[in-house]
Amino acid sequence: MTMNFACSAWRLAKGSMAAGLFAAAALGAGMSSAQAQSDAPLAGTLAKVRNAGAVTIGYRESSIPFSYLNDRKEPIGYSIELCKQLVDAMSEAVHKTLATKWAPVTAASRIDAVANGQVDIECGSTTSNLERQKRVAFSPTMFVSGTKLLVKKGSPVRDYRDLAGKAVAVTAGTTNEKTMRDLSERFKLNLNIVVSADHAESFGLVKAGKADAFATDDVLLYGLIAEDKAATKGPSDYQVVGDFLSYDPYGVMYRKNDQQMARVVNEAFETLAQDGEIQRQYKRWFLRKLPSGISLDLAMSPQLETILQTMAVKSE
Repeated sequence: MTMNFACSAWRLAKGSMAAGLFAAAALGAGMSSAQAQSDAPLAGTLAKVRNAGAVTIGYRESSIPFSYLNDRKEPIGYSIELCKQLVDAMSEAVHKTLATKWAPVTAASRIDAVANGQVDIECGSTTSNLERQKRVAFSPTMFVSGTKLLVKKGSPVRDYRDLAGKAVAVTAGTTNEKTMRDLSERFKLNLNIVVSADHAESFGLVKAGKADAFATDDVLLYGLIAEDKAATKGPSDYQVVGDFLSYDPYGVMYRKNDQQMARVVNEAFETLAQDGEIQRQYKRWFLRKLPSGISLDLAMSPQLETILQTMAVKSE
């Protein structure tokens, strides 16, 4: 019985030793793989920013509260704060502290600016869709919106059907422009679509009576109304009406076919979701007072909540 016990103990020890050797080998292989990735020569965007010592961020001037200028003409907003975290992740990936350079882009110029290397990442209110993914890459979804209509209070326009034969402002290069053109053609609305360079200009057309409605993502409309209320220090003369006319998931743009950059971006957003930073920034920009003193009071949508919960699950 003593011998059987000794044999069993020897087999157990032998098994434990084998398991330990196997675990050590697996750990060594994992470390070698990680080391190989770490030692791989930098390429694409990461090589570019390391050589330049800076990340060039494309920002929007009036995409409230995502990316816009404060009173000191500095870019601020929800997207800007998330992109600052992304710059930190890029700095860690290239083992060098990277400065930030700012470059204004418009809805019409932003995709070319990324694709042509004028900016390294675009931090605004850009919808990720299949057509755009042919030219640029996108981060995981950071916001979900959709096209609605801004009109003056008292307007007879309540949805897109009421716009038949009327003037509708849209911003050049947006998915909203395509949405309104498709609706006009499909339902024979004969819309007079007036294209502007940016959201502030489109809003200005409604203010001046040169357009009956402004069609863009609902959250941007709420942001413009909030800023207008702050500027006039009174109740708003405008409202958002109608059902959603499109589905628009937002992401940060960067150059396509760049595996190293894609890994940094995806891992950075997973980390931001896991530690709750995306949720904290959402509260800061959508539920609390903006620098203008006005709050959007826009609760997070169930769709975005689900996206962030899924993103926060660590990859195996």
